[in-house]
Amino acid sequence: MATEAPAVATDLVLRTEARRQESSSALDPKQRAKLGQYFTPAPAADFIASLARLETADTIRILDPGAGAGSLTASLVMRILRERPGTRISVTACEVDPQLHEALAATLEDCVNSAKAVNSHVEVSLVQGDFIAWATEDEGLFAHGRRSFDLVIMNPPYKKLAANSRERRAVTAACTETSNLYSAFMALGVRLLAPGGQLVAITPRSFANGPYFRPFRRYFLDHMHIDHVHIFEARNKVFADTAVLQENVIFSATRTEDPDRRPVTVSTSQSYSSEIRSRTIQYTEMVHPEDAEYFIHISADEEDGQLAAALANLPASLPEISCQVSTGRVVDFRSKDHLRPEPVEGAVPLIYPLHMREGGILWPVSGAKKNNAIMLNGDTEKMTFPSGHYVVVKRLSSKEEKRRVVASVFDPDETPCTRIGFENHVNVFHYGGEGIEKEIARGLCLWLNSTLLDRLIRRFSGHTQVNATDLRNLRYPSKSQLGAMGRDWPQGPLPEQAKIDGLVERNLQRVEIDQLLDG
Repeated sequence: MATEAPAVATDLVLRTEARRQESSSALDPKQRAKLGQYFTPAPAADFIASLARLETADTIRILDPGAGAGSLTASLVMRILRERPGTRISVTACEVDPQLHEALAATLEDCVNSAKAVNSHVEVSLVQGDFIAWATEDEGLFAHGRRSFDLVIMNPPYKKLAANSRERRAVTAACTETSNLYSAFMALGVRLLAPGGQLVAITPRSFANGPYFRPFRRYFLDHMHIDHVHIFEARNKVFADTAVLQENVIFSATRTEDPDRRPVTVSTSQSYSSEIRSRTIQYTEMVHPEDAEYFIHISADEEDGQLAAALANLPASLPEISCQVSTGRVVDFRSKDHLRPEPVEGAVPLIYPLHMREGGILWPVSGAKKNNAIMLNGDTEKMTFPSGHYVVVKRLSSKEEKRRVVASVFDPDETPCTRIGFENHVNVFHYGGEGIEKEIARGLCLWLNSTLLDRLIRRFSGHTQVNATDLRNLRYPSKSQLGAMGRDWPQGPLPEQAKIDGLVERNLQRVEIDQLLDG
């Protein structure tokens, strides 16, 4: 009978894929967006299931939260039937959308029957409801007989959680604070794992850095060891039959309290069927032991590793170049009574991303949708900065931007004023709430707009948002190097990219960085 397992398992996955496609096309796109649903195509499900470590235990207990039509469960059961015939499989699948319950129930029944056909055994439990409620409410836990799982496999929903939402409060009470539905599912998956159990998932990459996911990262890294991370070089290869362009990672991790951190496998490919390139790195290269932000550094290849090492060895932190960085203090919708569309007496410049042009500030921009000025009074003075040189960075860059980091210099000689307001959609480099030296500001602007820094940000950050925390955790050229760059920038707009990179390269005077820029 064991020889029949491959054919039976393949049929199981093909039938599940047909259900997935039918379910996906039948659902209202608005409802899918509301629930954060992105179904897992069969090639993706097979790939994710391939990262699971199949233990030698007689029984494997599987949890699939947000199971959809059951694609991940079917691929994992298929693999077990092929590679471990005779193993008892226990599956718990959760799905909140009633429109998917019939398809998911059919997939689970198919798993049971496929196992019987090869003298194996699968038992299933379908939780027709909200996974977060089931995983965090005592009544729900006891009612469904919850126990620890050996494998949690998931493609969780992607959706922000409001600060006062029931889901966010429940996850915070159970294990950790988090701001997105996908990381909430991950955190509860970790909580439900048995010691030595494994989590295998496809998720957005954004949890790996940024301040909003810091509590989650701490919880995750305190309880899990990352074993394998896979990156796709093109975003549209992950969910090829959808419009999803989210930067995703597929990873496996093991529940452990053991401080001994084993090496990690990092792999990359163009698609599921293309050649996979793998390498092994030390755990401390991915998770720096002294990093208070618990960033997870995912480097796709050896060049990424060299790039990370070169930038980690840059000489200066922000304090060492007499700089700090903060998010702009003016939140326009909270200050709308003080905002003015055009400059008027008693108002000072208010700088939005729209004012950033070619490395400088174009102000005012008449007829713009955003305001140009903020009234200076007792309520607003604390939101503003005194006149001086500042470096301004867009917090959000569009996918069409040539660079992920877009920086400009606010020059008081170009925009005379007594004080300046910076709106919340920009980050501001300053020193103690005041301006920084002109040459340092100009050199810093060149560095932030360089190809070298852009490569780092794009390869190690999975989102287009550039947070002040990200900028604080970077290393920088020395103060003297930045000053030299600033002096080399001729008067006028930001130079062309090749000129910027040449100025940076010449002043860094580092052979390994020169090679990377050439590479």
